[in-house]
Amino acid sequence: MNLRHIWQRDFLLTIVRFVAGAYPVWHDAPPSASQKIYFSNHTSHIDTLAILAALPGDVRAVVRPVAARDYWDSSGLKRHIAQKLLNVVLIDRHRESGGDPLDPVREALAQGHSIIIFPEGTRGTDALPQPFKSGLFHLAGEFPHVALAPVYLENLQRIMPKGAIWPVPLICKVHFGATEVRGEQEDKASFLARMRDAVSALAPHRQAG
Repeated sequence: MNLRHIWQRDFLLTIVRFVAGAYPVWHDAPPSASQKIYFSNHTSHIDTLAILAALPGDVRAVVRPVAARDYWDSSGLKRHIAQKLLNVVLIDRHRESGGDPLDPVREALAQGHSIIIFPEGTRGTDALPQPFKSGLFHLAGEFPHVALAPVYLENLQRIMPKGAIWPVPLICKVHFGATEVRGEQEDKASFLARMRDAVSALAPHRQAG
């Protein structure tokens, strides 16, 4: 990434911090640049930006968000942000190309990158995530050496609700939990339910309860 694109990315993330806060909350070990699969609840179009804004610079440098090609390829500006500023792994979620949508993600992990993934697949409107789809299960099995890092985005579904044009003035916190691993004999349903619970457990009202 050249200096101009680094400046543009940092300016964009500064705007996100100003608008939404994106304050990091670390519930376990301090942040490190070791390879991880960050998985989070999905509530708005700025979820990816909020997570990147919350990560320290050295960690952010090795992280590639996973996002839908049909959204980020829909305009020149979005394409520039995805390809030049955020180094997004674009996937074909509608399988129009005929290939496996996870193949570009596998390639990024094989190259040593960390990734950000939203296992719900689509944005939700509730505070807690919807049931997770199977992609996280397959990646965890194929890359057992990569730690699984749950993330909970607090308030983003209220700051930028679905269909909103202007943000609501609330503060977003990005909660990072303890890393997880897939058990050797763990079946898909149990694993996905446990990973969803790991994200939900980071919600402030869940911790208070």
